[in-house]
Amino acid sequence: MRTDLFDRLVEMVTPFIQRQNTNMRECISPRDRLSLTLRFLATGEAYRSLEYSMRIPTCTISRIIPETSRVIYEVLQKDYLKTPSTIEEWTEIANNYFQLWNVPNCIGSMDGRHIEFKVPLTDGSLYYNYKGTNSIVLLAIVNALYQFIYVNVGVNGRVSDGGVYRDSDFAKLLNDPQNVLNIPDDAPLPGMGECMPYILLADNAFPLQKHILKPYSSRNLTHDEQIFNYRLSRGRRVVENSFGILANRFRVLLSTMYLPVNTVQIVTLACCALHNYISSENDAYLYGATDTENVQNYVITSGGWRNDNAQLRNLNIINIRPNRNAIHIRDEFKRYFNTVGAVEWQEHMI
Repeated sequence: MRTDLFDRLVEMVTPFIQRQNTNMRECISPRDRLSLTLRFLATGEAYRSLEYSMRIPTCTISRIIPETSRVIYEVLQKDYLKTPSTIEEWTEIANNYFQLWNVPNCIGSMDGRHIEFKVPLTDGSLYYNYKGTNSIVLLAIVNALYQFIYVNVGVNGRVSDGGVYRDSDFAKLLNDPQNVLNIPDDAPLPGMGECMPYILLADNAFPLQKHILKPYSSRNLTHDEQIFNYRLSRGRRVVENSFGILANRFRVLLSTMYLPVNTVQIVTLACCALHNYISSENDAYLYGATDTENVQNYVITSGGWRNDNAQLRNLNIINIRPNRNAIHIRDEFKRYFNTVGAVEWQEHMI
């Protein structure tokens, strides 16, 4: 984070975290409160360790960090972590996906990540996940520029990614017949005649629906299905990179947090908001962090986040039979990727 971005953030949070001096002592300044919170988010240090480095008692730190994290999320949410609500905003996302990742009619990539924390004994196995740890799920939808356009945090880790999406408010709004999200009307894929809906790219953990594309089963794939899976995974890699960048920039997400579940949720939301804030104001942060493609042969070079961060992905397949319309939509995208939408390097990539 550049100095000017930090100073701007201090100005935004100061009205909400400023305290008064007393005759007995001076209060901790908003700048120090924010510095303390950012250090915790960036390192994941224990409160006791921060006590010695920041010279602030642990009991005070335990109040400052949750409060400041909540304020960071609230002041940044409106401008940097909002879900698009107009046709123009969705269309801009779709245009970026088409230009950068060669996927038309795409309004986002979706995936889930587990945020581990120490669960109180009174909660038993409520947050116990299939990885053998305790966690809550961060479900996110990401645009083509590695920015979060929707996050859902707090569902216990026992629930699969598809289950989190199914019960989320975004799923209800996306499938609302009145189109309250103002998703653009169905449009033909470039060079084809039939109108197709705008879609989200997802993995096998999610159901195949009108607005969700997932890969074909890996068994007995035809040539065209392999091409489709490659092209879908190429576009969906954006959300994996976003999670990797998020966790390596805010390394508290790589550790097991010894905090109450409500605080874990607030900390995660603050990290997502700061991620968008930094990426919107400073494009250089992406250098070397994301997966890149060789322009000569389009071979993938893994981003720096993959070197020391094993992505936690829930690939439990949702056993819901898709309707004929959803199957037809996927087949049409498959036909597009193998005909007018083919790219020169896709054959040797499979």
